[in-house]
Amino acid sequence: MSTQPSKELETFPNPFPGRDYTIRIRVPEFTCLCPKTGQPDFATIFIDYIPDERCVELKALKLYMWSFREEGGFHEAMTNGILEDLVRATAPRFMRVTGEWNVRGGIYTNVVVEHRKSGWQPPVPVQLP
Repeated sequence: MSTQPSKELETFPNPFPGRDYTIRIRVPEFTCLCPKTGQPDFATIFIDYIPDERCVELKALKLYMWSFREEGGFHEAMTNGILEDLVRATAPRFMRVTGEWNVRGGIYTNVVVEHRKSGWQPPVPVQLP
């Protein structure tokens, strides 16, 4: 596997496709460029998903995230684009991508986007006494 930035998201077979379970990923060093100024933007990207048949491979995800360092885009476009790419690669039952963007001009931005597979219903939460 390469150690260069790449838009290719490798996947592997879900080891438990018959079970709904959540994978949580935190990417604390996401960077891209402000489309207006060209200055760097920094964010923590959170990915929460319930896989179906495929899971994303983490080194490939790291190289994918690295590929944005020289790209310009608004926070909303970046966060939505990451969700679209991950959904295309993994076809999950459910996925949420949250971008917690660092301050820019005195303003913090959080962008939350979701995908639900058609027909998928979340399990009923268990309430313990």
